[in-house]
Amino acid sequence: MVGAMMHSATDATYATTVPALIVADDGAEAMAALEAISLAGGRSLGRVGWAEAAGRLQQHNVLGLLVVETEDVPDAVIAAVLPHVDALARAIDARVIVSLARHQIDLVAAHLFGAHVDLLCSPTVADRVGALAVALMPRTGRFQDSTRDADSTRLRRLNKEIARIAEIIARLNDEEGSESTDGGAGLAGYSTDIDMTSASGSVPVTARDVREVIRARRLRDQFFERGLFEDPAWDMLLDLFAAELEQTQVSVSSLCIAAAVAPTTALRWIAKMTEAGVFVRHADPFDKRRAFMALSPKAHDGMRDYFAAIKRGGPIA
Repeated sequence: MVGAMMHSATDATYATTVPALIVADDGAEAMAALEAISLAGGRSLGRVGWAEAAGRLQQHNVLGLLVVETEDVPDAVIAAVLPHVDALARAIDARVIVSLARHQIDLVAAHLFGAHVDLLCSPTVADRVGALAVALMPRTGRFQDSTRDADSTRLRRLNKEIARIAEIIARLNDEEGSESTDGGAGLAGYSTDIDMTSASGSVPVTARDVREVIRARRLRDQFFERGLFEDPAWDMLLDLFAAELEQTQVSVSSLCIAAAVAPTTALRWIAKMTEAGVFVRHADPFDKRRAFMALSPKAHDGMRDYFAAIKRGGPIA
């Protein structure tokens, strides 16, 4: 009954939707994808099995969405097909929604990642329908759901705060003429006139400093309701900065754990921060099934100077 009401309401609001193609073997996953598309008011063009996907995908050049089901699919098959999915999506400007298992995060992210991709980790029906409802809307009428709006607001707030700190540091170091402005995306708020190296040159920042902050943040969960202090963007910035100081690599799945939120939420934030130029992604040269995440140079400088400013004010706790 609820599904029928959702379908009816969606159809009444959006008379036409972009066509969607399912990449899945015949079974429960394919049925789940088809049901979610229907509930979201979408139109399915049918299904392409994994064994035939590499050869048949190029025949579908009139679609707006690829729905990919990777659970229970062998790693070698996923690695062989996903590059074709990515190439097609980029060529025809289509979106991709992937439903994956937690243990497949690194494998999928190594081959399919970007602003055009939504990765849903062990999604519920509501997760699927929510992602599809946004992706299936015509480009001219598409809007962001409340979760994405909230994420964007928090990201802008984070950018403003880092830029404000950079401005204060510059002023403390007599760097006159520097001004921080919020460019609305990534780290555009940094003034190019700020000499970031002088801000922390005499104040060494260690991995232990950063790990202590992370430990204190996790300690809060023992005394307050879990989720009360969720801030995945900042938690991931801290983890990546600590890893860089330790000269270690951070995989996508490890970064999801550091975010301390549901994997799907973490993956959405990783994609958003990468698109904004805060994170950079690079392949593991020794294992094509994995990709690593790192801070962009500006993000690294911002974190370094943030901790240096704190240390000048007293011990980090």
